[in-house]
Amino acid sequence: MANKLRLGIPKGSLQDATIALFERAGWHIYANGRSYFPSIDDPEIECMLIRAQEMARYVNHGVLDAGLTGIDWVVESGLDVESVTSLVYAKQSRRKVRWVLAVPEDSPYQKAEDLGGQTIATELVEVTKRYFAEKNVPVHVEFSWGATEVKPPTLADAIVEVTETGSSLRANRLRIIDTVMESETHLIANRTAYSDEWKRSKIDTLALMLRGAIAAQGQVGLMLNVLKSNLAQVLSVLPALNSPTVSELSNSDWVAVNTILEESVVRDVIPKLKAAEATGIVEYPLNKVVL
Repeated sequence: MANKLRLGIPKGSLQDATIALFERAGWHIYANGRSYFPSIDDPEIECMLIRAQEMARYVNHGVLDAGLTGIDWVVESGLDVESVTSLVYAKQSRRKVRWVLAVPEDSPYQKAEDLGGQTIATELVEVTKRYFAEKNVPVHVEFSWGATEVKPPTLADAIVEVTETGSSLRANRLRIIDTVMESETHLIANRTAYSDEWKRSKIDTLALMLRGAIAAQGQVGLMLNVLKSNLAQVLSVLPALNSPTVSELSNSDWVAVNTILEESVVRDVIPKLKAAEATGIVEYPLNKVVL
């Protein structure tokens, strides 16, 4: 029987971002309709859609060899899985998400210690309990099935909720008073599966390519030609990921320069390169950056 890696893809808010990330990494996942078993163009991988909140359980139990989920849900589960690599991507941005303690804008609460004896609604129950226990603040933590932002002040005095930008909290007239934990997506693996040589190699390959795809986001390549006499001033305006590559051209008076930089700075850099006598400036997109 051919080797197969059973891989969990997070169903729900991270699903589209995860499938797009795999696409950039070189794997095409086709999630069609209501099927929980999306197809993938790799005969060595079998995908299953699992809610991020449950991923650690199925990886720990060996139903899945590996999966992608937030480290928040791994910590919440208390289960023992191998964290292979962190992958900082989210549904809206390329930054970590935060679980924050929030209260109504007009409430008297200013810090966690003010909430003694009050009710806190959250999906992240165990982490929230530990957070308050470490502060020796007795609170009643209730599991929230969703729409947590609308619960204060009627159904809860405060909430612990995940946010990328804080906009949803502000829209519901909530004020953040503390960060309970930061989280990002991790590729996790079953410890037994990860000790298998073939599966470990396959999982590590996934990790390498997914990290490369993330590193390329927001980056572009830039190549140009310049007279050697003008090279120093060209290099002085290039913010590089690593040192730029400088190559000899057939005309020994000229060199080619190749580099990677943030897409957001290109509009400022290209005019400066032109002013520094660079020619043949070409900007090109990147799929992966493997360091």
